[in-house]
Amino acid sequence: QVQLVESGGGLVQAGGSLRLSCAASGRTLSSHTMGWFRQAAGKEREFVAAIRWSGRSTYYADSVKGRFTISRDNANNTVYLQIDSLKPEDTAVYYCAADRRPGRLTYATSLADFGSWGQGTQVTVSS
Repeated sequence: QVQLVESGGGLVQAGGSLRLSCAASGRTLSSHTMGWFRQAAGKEREFVAAIRWSGRSTYYADSVKGRFTISRDNANNTVYLQIDSLKPEDTAVYYCAADRRPGRLTYATSLADFGSWGQGTQVTVSS
């Protein structure tokens, strides 16, 4: 069983930056795609970004391209999400997730692709 713990959320002004971290424990996730999702109040959870096991392939939701950067440190079983140029519409709880299928060759972007989730970290952007 893997445990994911997010950190780094907070209250920032529009235009600011945050770096979210996701620490995994329980088993290594070096063969798994890791993803970030977010859920705003009253809305469904949505895909934000993901990074393949090697770290060389990343992909993003159109709404965050150019502002968000996902990265991973397999040696420390940690995934990061650098968020720049924050907008009020980025306000949400951000969740880290691990792909349920190691070594997946296709892109994992749907909720069903991910089997382990963290508890989430709140990001609030003031205008």
